[in-house]
Amino acid sequence: MSKFCPNCGKEVTDNDVFCGSCGANLKQDSGNTNASAQVNVNQTSNTTSSTTNPMLQKRNIALCIVFSIITCGIYMIYWFIVLNDEANRANEEPNATSGVVAFLLNMVTCGIYGIYWSYKMGQKLYQIGQKKGLAISDNSIIYLLLSIFGFGIINYCLIQNDLNKLS
Repeated sequence: MSKFCPNCGKEVTDNDVFCGSCGANLKQDSGNTNASAQVNVNQTSNTTSSTTNPMLQKRNIALCIVFSIITCGIYMIYWFIVLNDEANRANEEPNATSGVVAFLLNMVTCGIYGIYWSYKMGQKLYQIGQKKGLAISDNSIIYLLLSIFGFGIINYCLIQNDLNKLS
């Protein structure tokens, strides 16, 4: 008998403790049958697809800035990588450029790729907002200008703010 995750509705095996798709604890609902799971699938598909994404983590923007200053920019590298990866996950792009590759391209091109990345990130977040029905504006030109003038950390804050809206 098939069993479904009560959180996201994906099919799971009887031996799974956590859902492989969303990470939900499956042992708290051990009596999950196919009929009851079908109801859960319908309920969760209406709520999760339009409002939230459990795979995105909300981050406190002020703490991210403080950590970036305390670590002399090392946390900013991590933040850049995570922002890229979470935007790809939210946009459901499995073959998109990973955060590590984007960071390496930024380093190799002496920051030129970072300017392009900022512009594309604005477009990507706008597309995600359109798909999810959220009010996220197209800030790609703002991101581009901030990046050109060396205010990349403000880009990260604005991008994180939009990702927090999606999570």
